[in-house]
Formats: sequence, C-alpha cells, structure tokens
Amino acid sequence: MDIMTVIGIAVGLVAILGGNMLEGGHTDSLLIFTAFFIVFGGTLGAVMVQTPRPIFMHALKRLRWLFQPPTVDGKAAIANIIEWAQLARKEGLLSLQAVAEQERDPFARAGLQMLADGGEPDTIRSILEVEMATSEHKEMQAVKVFEGFGGYAPCIGIIGAVMGLIHVMNNLAEPAALGPGIAVAFVATIYGVGMANLLFLPAANKLKTITGEQLHYKEMVLDGLVCIAEGENPRNIDSKLQGYL
Repeated sequence: MDIMTVIGIAVGLVAILGGNMLEGGHTDSLLIFTAFFIVFGGTLGAVMVQTPRPIFMHALKRLRWLFQPPTVDGKAAIANIIEWAQLARKEGLLSLQAVAEQERDPFARAGLQMLADGGEPDTIRSILEVEMATSEHKEMQAVKVFEGFGGYAPCIGIIGAVMGLIHVMNNLAEPAALGPGIAVAFVATIYGVGMANLLFLPAANKLKTITGEQLHYKEMVLDGLVCIAEGENPRNIDSKLQGYL
C-alpha cells in the first residue's frame, strides 16, 4: 500500500480544517451537502460528457493504483534477463519457449515468445515498442480523466457560488434566508478548488508517475530481450541494464 497517498490526503484535510478551527471557525459550517452535490455532481457530469465510456471505466479502475500501485522490481527483472541470456547461450533460443509459458509478465512473455520463434532483434524491438506506445496512450487517457475532474471542479464551484448568491438576492426581504445562501455560495467554491487541488490533480500526477515507471521498466526489459536476440554476453547485458537502476 502506498502510504504517501493516505498521509497526503490526511495532512491536507487536517491543515485546512485545523486552520479553520484556529481562526475560530466551525467544521459544521463547511459540511453543506447542497454545495457538495452541486460541485461533485456537476463535475462528474462534465467529465462524463467529454470522456468515452471505456476510457472512463478504465480510469475508475486505475483509482486502485493511488493506494496500491503495481510493483516494479528492477533488480529481479535484470536477474531474470541474465538467466534467460545464459540459458539461450547454452541451449539455444528455442529453450526460452518453456520460460515464456511460465512468465507472468505479459510484456516479457511476448518478447520471450518472439525470441523462441527466432525473431530478428529489429523485429522484436519494433513490435514491443508498439505495445509500449499503445499501453502508454491508454494510461495517459486515464490520466486525462482526472485532469478533467481537476479542471472542471473549480468552475462548477463558481457556478455553485453564483447560484447561492442568486438565492441570497431573491431573499433579501427575508434575513433568515440570507445566511444559508451565502454559506452555500462560499462553500461551493471551497469544494471546487479543494477537490481539484487536493484530490483530482494530485491523483492525475501520481498516475503519470506510475505510468512513467511502468514504461521505464518495459524499456529495460525490451533492451534486455534485444540483447539476448543479438547474442550479447550475459555480463555485458548485466552491465548495460544496471544503468536503468
């Protein structure tokens, strides 16, 4: 579990709510369901309008990465690649067929299968680079969904604020109704800006970082597989791949 996500959210909320209390404010004054409903519902609707359904559903699945990002063990991957290189030198590339069938990583498995089939280094590189580009594009589409949330939320917050002020103007003759209307106006703005800058935009940037790490890992595996296809010495492969760490 990525504890930094939990700590970050907690620190942000404590800082804002704690600062409000230090200034003499009350937490209850910030808990207005109407304002939350306007901002979150409006933002969700706007994002759903701009995003195709498959991408939207994929982005929701990637929420898990914020708390449980995929593990990338570069040292273990290099050790596996060196083992594959040694096996290929001793028994030939065809011996990697059995390794490919047991490999859990789909990217590495595809490369091993091409090695076992006698694929040329340039062919292996070009095919796997296409897979890498496609995977990166798919993940960046999910990132754009959260960037959309972060972009629309403050604007919807302003809409909520204007609606609250309209309510106030319509009830100038009733002083008792002025307070709730003003509260909704300002709290809606807080919700919009707060959700954008505490949740949505940080989530988008974290997914970018995780996607970059995944791409970096695949580049390392790709280089290792191409080196095996070119028949390089396992020691030279190890020296080259250590640079990725």
